[in-house]
Amino acid sequence: MMRLFIFLSAVVVGAALWSCNGNGTDRNANTPIMTRETPPPVTTSAESSMPHSGAGNFENLVADYESKDRVIWQKPGMAIAMLGDLKGKTVADIGAGTGYFTFRMVPLAEKVIGVDIDPRFISFMDSIKVRLPEQYRPHFESRLAKPDDPMLGPEEADAVIIVNTYGYIENRVQYLQRLSNGMKPQADLLIIDFKKNNLSVGPPDAYKISINQVEKELNAAGFQVEKIDNEALDYQYIVLAKKSNPADGGQ
Repeated sequence: MMRLFIFLSAVVVGAALWSCNGNGTDRNANTPIMTRETPPPVTTSAESSMPHSGAGNFENLVADYESKDRVIWQKPGMAIAMLGDLKGKTVADIGAGTGYFTFRMVPLAEKVIGVDIDPRFISFMDSIKVRLPEQYRPHFESRLAKPDDPMLGPEEADAVIIVNTYGYIENRVQYLQRLSNGMKPQADLLIIDFKKNNLSVGPPDAYKISINQVEKELNAAGFQVEKIDNEALDYQYIVLAKKSNPADGGQ
């Protein structure tokens, strides 16, 4: 396991360095990189329970999340670019896991918080941090959260990203409301998750949250949906929302 851990750590660091070329795009779509940022499914969604394959075996779990093709079908550079210029901003990556998105944003933002509820992934990301170039280390922080609380300070984040994690969250409307408290007014929230229709990539349909359900829950939690994109990614939808301004009657 130690050899795999060291190898994957090196891979993630490499991804962080070559993947961001100043405009949030990936330089080499064929370079092997980390595959998945979610922890083993320790919570259930309001619609369905998530599968428990791989839970408890960290080596197998990380190996399952690795795929050299993920950069092609998930297009992380394009997704991150939807948040606009991150210079001087604090970004929270909810369900960060191995830091697939987290470390891509580190060179772009003032601070990136890798949030996860699994201590194993917190340790994993911390091991990546010490291998980052020294100038980037202050830009990253790991944070152990709770299933019902992202553990963000009041209005701490300028932007939040949740990738392949939304369906793992229990009581999502309440979670989103709590998340909103940790976001600055007009902060962006980017949610990316798998489409239904039994696609070849992603979990079975029973474990997916529909795009319409995501929109309803965001509205119920006081967010304003800015953009819904069901075409840019083959297997996933993208929802970009904004924390409503209290002056406008939002949360």
